[in-house]
Amino acid sequence: MVEKNLAPAAADAAPEITLERVNVAPAQTWNRLRTNDITLTVPARGRAGDVYFSLPRLFEGVECSMGPAVTDWVESQAKDARYVEVPRGTRREEPIVVALGADEVADTGVLVREGAEVTIVVAAGGEKDGEAGTSASLLRVIAEAGARVHLYEYVGADAGQQHLESVGITCGRDARVDVHQYLLGGGTVALGLACDLAGDRSRVDLGCRYHAGGTEVLDINEVVRQRGRSTRSELAYNGVLEDAAKKSLRTTIDLVHGAKGAQGNEAETVLVLGDDVVNKTLPTILCDEDDVAGNHGATIGSVSPEQLAFLASRGLSRADAEALFARAVYEDALMHAPCDEARATVQRGQALLHGASTLEDLAW
Repeated sequence: MVEKNLAPAAADAAPEITLERVNVAPAQTWNRLRTNDITLTVPARGRAGDVYFSLPRLFEGVECSMGPAVTDWVESQAKDARYVEVPRGTRREEPIVVALGADEVADTGVLVREGAEVTIVVAAGGEKDGEAGTSASLLRVIAEAGARVHLYEYVGADAGQQHLESVGITCGRDARVDVHQYLLGGGTVALGLACDLAGDRSRVDLGCRYHAGGTEVLDINEVVRQRGRSTRSELAYNGVLEDAAKKSLRTTIDLVHGAKGAQGNEAETVLVLGDDVVNKTLPTILCDEDDVAGNHGATIGSVSPEQLAFLASRGLSRADAEALFARAVYEDALMHAPCDEARATVQRGQALLHGASTLEDLAW
C-alpha cells in the first residue's frame, strides 16, 4: 500500500465565485423545468505563492459527474491531495476514510490494483457555529481488472450548510463496485457520480437512500458508461421528501457502441410527505448498440389512506406514521455504517431531525 498526504500551505480567504451549469446530465432535456443542472455559489480562497502537489496524472482521465468546473475548484481549494494505492491481490482491512467538517475540502485518489479489495467511506457533516459554510469532496477511483471496491457515502449537514460531492470511478475487466449512498440533509447537497465500465464483465451496483425536509435542496446526477461487453449496472433510489424540500435526480445509463451483452437497470421510489415538495426525476437510457438491455422507472406517491388507517388502529397519528418513514432511512444508514465517522454523521442527522441539541436528548 502506498499512501501520501500532499499538503500545501493554508489558503487565504477570498470572495465567492459562481459555478454555473454543474452536475449536468449527458442528455439535455426538459429545459423549461430546469432539470438539467444546478448553479452553486462557493468560496474561492486565494493560493498565491502556494506550491500545490496534485494527484498522479492518470487520475486526470477519470470522468467526474459534477463536471470539470467542480473538479478544478476542488483542486484549487483542497488543503491537501491524498493518494492511496492498494497493492495487487491484497485486501485492505481498514477502510479509507474521507471525513469532512464544515468548510473542509478534500481531493482523494485511490488506485486499486488487479485483484485487490478495499472499502472507501466519505463522511461529510458538521456545523460552523450556526453560520453558512461549504464542504466538498472530490473522489477518483481506478479499479483494475478483478478489483473489488465498496464505496459508502454519508452526508448529513444542518440547514445552513452546503456540500458538494463529486465521484469518478473507472472499472477494468471483471471489476466490481458497490456504492451505498445515504443523503441525510443539508441546506444544499449536490452529489454526482460517474462510473465508466470500461472492462468486459465489469459491474456497478448502486443503492441510494435520502431524506430532505424544510427548505433543503438535494441535487443528484449519476452517470454509468457501459463500454465493455457483458457489463452490468443496477441503480436503485429510495427517498423521503417533506415540507418544502426540493430534489432533482438525473440518472443516465449510457450503452456505448460495442458494449454487446450489456444490461442496465435504474429505478426510484419517492415518498412525498409535504404539500410544497418539488420533486424532479429524470431517468435516461442512451443506446448505441443492438445487443443490450436497459430499463428505467420511477414511483412517486404519498402514504395511502389504507396505510394511515392501519397505523391509526395501532395508536399512531398521521404525523407519527409519516415520521416512521423518515426514521427508517436513518436506521438503515446506521445499521450499515462501516466506521465511527459514518455513524457519527448519522447520529448527528438524527439529532437535527428531532430538534435535539445533543445525541443524548434523542428518544430513540
